[in-house]
Amino acid sequence: MDSLCLDIETGLCLSPSEPDLPVSGDFGEFMLSRLSHSKRPDHKHLCAVIDELSKALAEGNHSRTPVAYFAATCSSLDSLLSANAEEPPLDVVQPHVVILSLVFPKVSAGVLKRNGLALRLILSVLRLGSATPECLISALKCLVHLLGNEVSEAHSTLLNLVTHSDGKVRKLANSCLRDILEKSRGTKACQSVSGNIAELFQKYLNLAHKSEAPSAEGARGAQQVLYLLSTLKECLASMSKKHIATVIEGFKMLMITRDAFITRPVIDSLNALCLYSTSEVPVEALVEVLYQAAVLVSAHETSADAITSTSRLLKVGIIRAFSLNRDVCVAKLPSVFNGLKDIIASEHEEAIFAATDALKSLICSCIDESLIREGVSGIRNSNLDVRKSSPAVIERLCATVESLLDYKYHAVWDMAFQVVSTMFNKLGEGSSYFMRKTLEDLSIMQDLPDEGFPYRKQLHECVGSALGAMGPETFLNIVRLNLEASDLSEVNVWLFPILKQYTVGGRLSFFTETIFRMIETMSHKAQQLKLQGLTAASRSVDSLVYSLWALLPSFCNYPVDTVESFEDLGRILCGALQTQAETRGTICTSLNILIQQNKEFVEGKEVPVSDASPAVVRASARYDSHSAAANLEVIRSCAPKLLDVLSKIFHESGKDDGGSLQSAIGNLASIAEKKTVSKLLFKTLRELLMATKTAIAEDESSVSGMDVDNTADKNSSSNLRARLFDLLVSLLPGLDGQEVDTVFSSLKPAMQDPKGQIQKKAYKVLSVILKSSDGFISKNLEELLELMHNICHVSAKRHKLDCLYFLLAYASKTDDLKARKDIVSSFLPEVILALKEVNKKTRSRAYDVLVQIGHAYADEENGGDNEKLHGYFNMVVGCLAGEKPQMISAAVKGVARLTYEFSDLIASAYSLLPSTYLLLQRKNKEITKANLGLLKVLVAKSPVEGLHTNLKSMVEGLLKWPEGTKNLFKAKVRLLLEMLIKKCGTEAVKSVMPEEHMKLLTNIRKVKERKERKYAAGSEMSRSQHSKETSSKASRWNDTKIFSDFADEDEDSDGDYMNGESHGRSKAPSVLKSKVSALRSKKHPRQSHLEVDESDDEPLDLMDRYKTRSALRSSELGKRKADSDEEAEFDAEGRLIIYEGGRAKRKEVSDADSDAKSSKGSRFSVNSSRKNQKRLKTSESGYAYTGKEYASKKASGDLKRKDKLEPYAYWPLDRKMMSRRPDQRAVAVRGMSSVVKLTKRLEGKSSAEALAATKFKKYKSGQKKSAGKKKSK
Repeated sequence: MDSLCLDIETGLCLSPSEPDLPVSGDFGEFMLSRLSHSKRPDHKHLCAVIDELSKALAEGNHSRTPVAYFAATCSSLDSLLSANAEEPPLDVVQPHVVILSLVFPKVSAGVLKRNGLALRLILSVLRLGSATPECLISALKCLVHLLGNEVSEAHSTLLNLVTHSDGKVRKLANSCLRDILEKSRGTKACQSVSGNIAELFQKYLNLAHKSEAPSAEGARGAQQVLYLLSTLKECLASMSKKHIATVIEGFKMLMITRDAFITRPVIDSLNALCLYSTSEVPVEALVEVLYQAAVLVSAHETSADAITSTSRLLKVGIIRAFSLNRDVCVAKLPSVFNGLKDIIASEHEEAIFAATDALKSLICSCIDESLIREGVSGIRNSNLDVRKSSPAVIERLCATVESLLDYKYHAVWDMAFQVVSTMFNKLGEGSSYFMRKTLEDLSIMQDLPDEGFPYRKQLHECVGSALGAMGPETFLNIVRLNLEASDLSEVNVWLFPILKQYTVGGRLSFFTETIFRMIETMSHKAQQLKLQGLTAASRSVDSLVYSLWALLPSFCNYPVDTVESFEDLGRILCGALQTQAETRGTICTSLNILIQQNKEFVEGKEVPVSDASPAVVRASARYDSHSAAANLEVIRSCAPKLLDVLSKIFHESGKDDGGSLQSAIGNLASIAEKKTVSKLLFKTLRELLMATKTAIAEDESSVSGMDVDNTADKNSSSNLRARLFDLLVSLLPGLDGQEVDTVFSSLKPAMQDPKGQIQKKAYKVLSVILKSSDGFISKNLEELLELMHNICHVSAKRHKLDCLYFLLAYASKTDDLKARKDIVSSFLPEVILALKEVNKKTRSRAYDVLVQIGHAYADEENGGDNEKLHGYFNMVVGCLAGEKPQMISAAVKGVARLTYEFSDLIASAYSLLPSTYLLLQRKNKEITKANLGLLKVLVAKSPVEGLHTNLKSMVEGLLKWPEGTKNLFKAKVRLLLEMLIKKCGTEAVKSVMPEEHMKLLTNIRKVKERKERKYAAGSEMSRSQHSKETSSKASRWNDTKIFSDFADEDEDSDGDYMNGESHGRSKAPSVLKSKVSALRSKKHPRQSHLEVDESDDEPLDLMDRYKTRSALRSSELGKRKADSDEEAEFDAEGRLIIYEGGRAKRKEVSDADSDAKSSKGSRFSVNSSRKNQKRLKTSESGYAYTGKEYASKKASGDLKRKDKLEPYAYWPLDRKMMSRRPDQRAVAVRGMSSVVKLTKRLEGKSSAEALAATKFKKYKSGQKKSAGKKKSK
């Protein structure tokens, strides 16, 4: 009958959430149509009852809805049960109950519970002694819909069913019982039901316990206990507190059995009780049973599942008990820790992970400040000889954690380190009282050999946790650096990386008093070793000095005594900056950290602590806005001296690696007093003025003759001015509006300086001003517009683009449409032309500026909208009207970039397709590349519907090429067609493909099928890797890839199909390389050590184990053959023989003729192209040693180079002078004599220019002679 109910429910297609209102339709007719042809007896009985009910409804003229069948069935079942006082016929009762279980979900709750008739009938059926499990299941399904606040009549019946022999009946009865407890929580009914469940559990428990094991009564009691454990798993969390305690007492008896069939339901019941937030937990009883579980798991070896579940129970149970009653829980914590420690020593992986997680959670949740203070006071009292007899709880817990480092646990030391780290982090500074011995043990473990200790990284992380908890001062008192050792190998250098990474919240006074004293001692020792001639030892000591200085940034990370100790530290730093150049970067980094952290608190910025370590969280918690302001006040008092020293160093040094000096000056200027920054600013401006005058004087006095190149001189006027501009950038954070205007005035002449270096620095300063100074643009708009109209040097282009961005962004926010249009139309072409710059950084910045301006127009919060964005897009499109191909291609690239960024512009970009097809007809490579890139963007970003609309014109435009250019971009066109096929489908593309290009479509399909076959035949790992790569690719803009010259596809394989001809794959190897392979060979002159056969145009799949092994095997064989003559030599005792001057290579026996014709680089090489042969001939005829290294890039004449000879050049002897042919000898002699004749004419020019002029003159005269011969002919 249960299967019958399942079949009928499936046929009804009832939704998971049934409506409360009645459902129309003839229920009886539907059921009869489903079951009338069945031959099963229960189906026939059901059909007979439905037929009778239908006739009764028809006689009474009732509608045949589920509500009507519900009423008719209840009436029929009531009369049936009333007529038969003893036991009604089950074959008649059961179909009635099945019908009720099917119509109950379609009837509203109010109708079901009206008059209580349905509940009385269902309970009567459940009390029938002869009821089958199928009948009981249907009745329990009905009871689920009838349970409400009045549950006293139902729970006694359900208690009889929780021990039923059928599992489905028990499961439904448990569910109904749980619903009763939930709905009656806090009432007398809940107390009554809970008491009955506890009483029943105790009854069967006593029966199983008191009866003898072989007796049938004892076996029956044990079976009933197992059934009740399933009930308790569902209902225990909803029972009353008093009766939960009674049940837990019974659990303690069951836990002693250590039988997995009994203990697992007990653990699951307790686990559900602890996880249920609203349950009433008796803490004392719960802690006792958890204590018993911890003791038993330590004393008895059990299964992996049992100890894993016990670990998880101890975790959730102790945490719940601690939240309810701390004192009761704390007393049992040591035993629980010992039990979990023994689980970690087991051999079961899942249990080890569960116990480790439980220990870490208990340490974080159950060890509080009062527990730590109690332990600290106990240790302090022990020092005064007033200690109590027993150690404190926290000491016992720390001892348990420390024992995890014993060799007994060496196989799980990685897990032990996690627990120890958690304990260090929890105890904080208190760990110095309880875990000194633990830290000593960790330092001893560092000496273990690597072969038997694979957890070095975890060990260092654990030691780092100890350092963060104790602080560097206490830490170094326990684990010493041992710098005073006479043997440098005994120094604990392994501590330096840990100190550098994990030191936080230390004292600056400890650095000034202790670390700096170490630095002085080691520096003196290094000088003594150097005087003694021990250079290697001196360098080793110097490295220790540098490592000690490298700790300074860590000590400046949330220090606790900035107010008291920074003044002393400032004096030390000023001295070190002036005397020790190698420490400047470290000192500047330290100052930046210290200032920025305090500024964040003063400005009210939120310090991210989500991913921070506990030590960082503790250290940052000591800071607030008041303490940070006091710290900045102390640093401000030292700022004048530091700024003076740093600016002098920056002024004198030729380089600032990493910009550390600039950033330190900027941070100090941002907090220093205004008069200090102003004084330094005007000093810098005076020096800049003097340097500018010097540069002007040098330019006026320079002659066109022998000029000395001073660009490498750090004290040259150009380099000095550049450094001063960088110093101005650093001072900007501390300047007010008037001082910024003064800086701006000094920039105007520099922005028109002929030297690119000065222009670059000036534009950089201006971009920083525009970025940081609010209102500067509106105040100086006219001057800025005038300056931006000037042509800048190529090197300054990127910073000028930054300035243009701020100007154009300002224009986008103005309400004056005319002013906005004038500004944008004036400077937008320059931004677009920058998209064609050779410099990658400048080109990328131009793309960024173009997109950022678009976002400024579209930003609704700042007055932007979609209409402004389209207007901006139309301005970019307007640049297509340019005359030069460079402007047209740049405009197309700008359109492509904006279309890629803003999906709202795709429709507007489609309107440009006719112009795109016309531009593709031009025989210009730049324009064609840009338009193909635009089409690629449209195909990639457009929805499928838009592509289908423009598919025909797009395919025809791609395949319609002017004569002579169709083979240049065949790989790109093929790629675009493949993208269209992927998005629109093969049939859609085929329907619009011209007939003469159908073979190309066929070739694309065949190549795709070939790849799919290879993919299907590949390994499982390679297939999973392929699917992972194809499904998780991030779409990012890459202009180099979109507008590249070449594609990754093989041009030879598909080029013929662009002509509509198919020649198949050529079997003969090509002699000449393609352009793509030629470019790759130039970039990678050395061959890869993986000799991979890629004849099938597929890359090596490194995830395929077999292919990778074969490739490595072949490369190893080739390597052995190549290095066979370079094998190492050993003497008779096995020592390696090393030749000082290098060993002469073995002569290779080879055929001279064959080498001359086949060696790489030979002019007779079969594989060399005609172009390479021509280049070789040119180089062999001379023109070497032409003095190119002395040529000046900025002026005529030769330059003197530092540490080089005087400028020289000579005409090399030509091999043609030794030729037997008289005409060749004459050419060589004439070339030699021309050098002498042109000496006076070429005076003042570099030798390279002279030779180039001579060569050009010969070329022109040769052209004239050839033209004369043609005329004479």
